[in-house]
Amino acid sequence: MLRTVCRTGGALLKHSRRTIPPLWTAPAQQRWASTLPMNTVVLFVPQQEAWVVERMGKFHRILEPGLNFLIPLLDRIRYVQSLKEIVIDVPEQSAVSLDNVTLQIDGVLYLRILDPFKASYGVEDPEYAVTQLAQTTMRSELGKLTLDKVFRERESLNSNIVHSINQASDDWGIRCLRYEIKDIHVPPRVKESMQMQVEAERRKRATVLESEGKRESDINVAEGRKQAQILASEGQRAEQINKAAGEANAVLAKADAKAQAIKVLSEALAEQNGNASASLIVAEQYVAAFSALAKESNTILLPSNTGDISSMVTQAMSIYGSLAKQSRTPVESAPAGETVLEDKASPEADPQQPTSSQ
Repeated sequence: MLRTVCRTGGALLKHSRRTIPPLWTAPAQQRWASTLPMNTVVLFVPQQEAWVVERMGKFHRILEPGLNFLIPLLDRIRYVQSLKEIVIDVPEQSAVSLDNVTLQIDGVLYLRILDPFKASYGVEDPEYAVTQLAQTTMRSELGKLTLDKVFRERESLNSNIVHSINQASDDWGIRCLRYEIKDIHVPPRVKESMQMQVEAERRKRATVLESEGKRESDINVAEGRKQAQILASEGQRAEQINKAAGEANAVLAKADAKAQAIKVLSEALAEQNGNASASLIVAEQYVAAFSALAKESNTILLPSNTGDISSMVTQAMSIYGSLAKQSRTPVESAPAGETVLEDKASPEADPQQPTSSQ
């Protein structure tokens, strides 16, 4: 018997759904009127749906998913609410921003019915009410922002709209989950101005980057020149120090060599026939100096006795003899018991005695 009743109820339900006019099922706003089943005593409620039942025109109860029984003629299924997440396409609308720019904005609204009783008796058409609320909220929120902030703060704008919708839709048993802006259309002239602004901003950034690169290049070149000058000065200083050290060493070496030469020369002069050797050296140097007089200047000063070499040698030897007398040790400084012999200049070294020229 129960099986027969269930089959009869199912057949009547299918027949009732087939006989619903197509005009009722086309619009999204006719969701609750288009899927109203008939009371067949035994009903099977699908998952994620809530059927609102009225008994003699008054709210009775909400049928849960699964098997349910109703009283014929007394009970009537008045509303069918879907508990799934509903997606509503918000039509395109005009809005004016804070800087008086007219925008065309459309969006998508995601909502869910939390309380089937409030959604059925709190508002006549929940979807239409939420759509109109979303549009008005969008216009009010856009009026608080400038055009530049509308593009930059899209996420915050969506969250503000969701918050405003939820405050008003609590009495309707509907919860707005999120709102997304699909597209924003601006007037052609404003779009051209924005494009020019973007191009100017990019040119500005390119100019700034180019100037910064040139500045960095100039700084690097100046720093390189500075380092090069510092290294050159340090190299020049090191070169001068090394050159001075070399010259000092050369002077010392020359002095040592000259001292050694003087020492050897003095030892040679102290030997026998040393004065004759000194006379020969002086004569050679005189001849060499005389031969080089005319090489450096056109003006030559010659002595009256240019051809008398012996007199010049005698004069040089007399100077040498007088210097040798001054450098000898006095008699008083000799030790006691020793006899000091004073050297007398040879007749050749005395300038007062005439010397025969050869």
